Amino acid sequence: MIKSKAVMVAGIIDDIRRVFQVLAEQSRRVERETGLTASQLWVLKMLDGTSPRKVTELARSMYLHPATMVGLLDRLELKGLVQRARSDKDRRVVHIVITDQGRELVGNSPEVAQGLLVKGLEPLTDKKVKVISDGFEQIVKILGVQEEPPKLIHSSDVNLPRRRRKS
Repeated sequence: MIKSKAVMVAGIIDDIRRVFQVLAEQSRRVERETGLTASQLWVLKMLDGTSPRKVTELARSMYLHPATMVGLLDRLELKGLVQRARSDKDRRVVHIVITDQGRELVGNSPEVAQGLLVKGLEPLTDKKVKVISDGFEQIVKILGVQEEPPKLIHSSDVNLPRRRRKS
């Protein structure tokens, strides 16, 4: 049986509510339990077991602009959770190392929704990712926020430079 348009629209609205709900709940839980934003915790989780990593490599794996990553790393370094180490071979290259304190925090922390999204989206076929991308692009157009810079979830950090989407 084919769903009516009204049933599909209601389903879309409910699914958007679910996404906002889980992002808000997860962000509050992360902040309450760790004192970090979800994005900061995600950085630590990405470093745990793969440290040291280059800043650009880490940013790429999290789908963030390197300048956005630097801001996150600055705050994590101030908290003693990561350290920067210059490469001996090329002084321009900076590696990020998670500290013992950072590892301990990761071991006692909740899951990060952003990480779950990336883990769930990356293995999908190009066709499925295109369908999801087109759907979200349409929602962004409906809301009229195509030109809004994308802020990290429950954060004032902006992922710049923003990616231009086709109108």
